[in-house]
Amino acid sequence: MEKIYNLANSEVKVGLEPKLVRVYSDTALWTFLKTDAGKRFELLAETIKYDYATTFGNELKITNDSLIVEILVHVYCDYLGLRFNRIVKIKFIQNIVNKLLERAEVVDCGERGVDGNRWVWDFLARYKMIFFRILPKNLNVRKLKT
Repeated sequence: MEKIYNLANSEVKVGLEPKLVRVYSDTALWTFLKTDAGKRFELLAETIKYDYATTFGNELKITNDSLIVEILVHVYCDYLGLRFNRIVKIKFIQNIVNKLLERAEVVDCGERGVDGNRWVWDFLARYKMIFFRILPKNLNVRKLKT
């Protein structure tokens, strides 16, 4: 079930399924994260989890920090891949990066048993603040997403 959350004047697109949420790394999400990404990620995680509980009648069994780090890392990889393709003009390498970008642009966050990588995000969640420090402050200043 597709949802659009109007958060800080940005229309953030999210999909909800039993035991899984899907976040789209698009221009709207990047615009939403432009200012105070830490607080914005918290707001996004809380909004998703509240809506999930309202929609399905039970809580999404993913911690806020794990959800945030999974989304953040995918967004950052999306950013790096787009930057890379602007700099490196070798077609076959760009094609490889484009395949990776397809995976980074849609962030599937599932509960254990549905998401085989949940343990990775749970482990990395403790380093959330480090990820916030390396995330660019304004992702779309270079107009990588249009």
